[in-house]
Amino acid sequence: MRADGSGAGDAAPGDTVVRGATRSDLLDVYRIEKRSFSQPWPYSAFETFLDEPGFLVAVRGPVVVGYVVADVMPNHGRGIGHVKDIAVRPDARGMGLGRYLLERALVAVAIEGATLVKLEVRVGNDAALSLYRDVGFEPARRISGYYSDGEDALVMVLDVDAWRA
Repeated sequence: MRADGSGAGDAAPGDTVVRGATRSDLLDVYRIEKRSFSQPWPYSAFETFLDEPGFLVAVRGPVVVGYVVADVMPNHGRGIGHVKDIAVRPDARGMGLGRYLLERALVAVAIEGATLVKLEVRVGNDAALSLYRDVGFEPARRISGYYSDGEDALVMVLDVDAWRA
């Protein structure tokens, strides 16, 4: 998929299709969330993002194998995108689905007006840090004790215009 959005609807890695999340996907999304994070979001949190263009799922046949949640907040005429959550089922990792989901979410929030996209990531999550850096996110600041277990978060940002280029 190119950063300009062309290729939308194409099959993702491993013949997985990425599409907007629906209510019927939420239980599978929640199960992946619980398997992926020590501090998972509650089911109800996903319900609040159902209408967001940046809430996407990767499906293989009828099975949800990954998801991303992103939205845009207006900010003086320049929207700020926020990648809030992303995960892939453990048995589907290592095939490029996380990157594909992230890139599709970036296209979705760019279409919605985001000129900058941010996210928070655990400082000890090397796999996620590597993915985000590879896609073009840069560290902006560190937040001490961001997570309830005391781990720090790194806030990373991406300039959408630079990413598109």
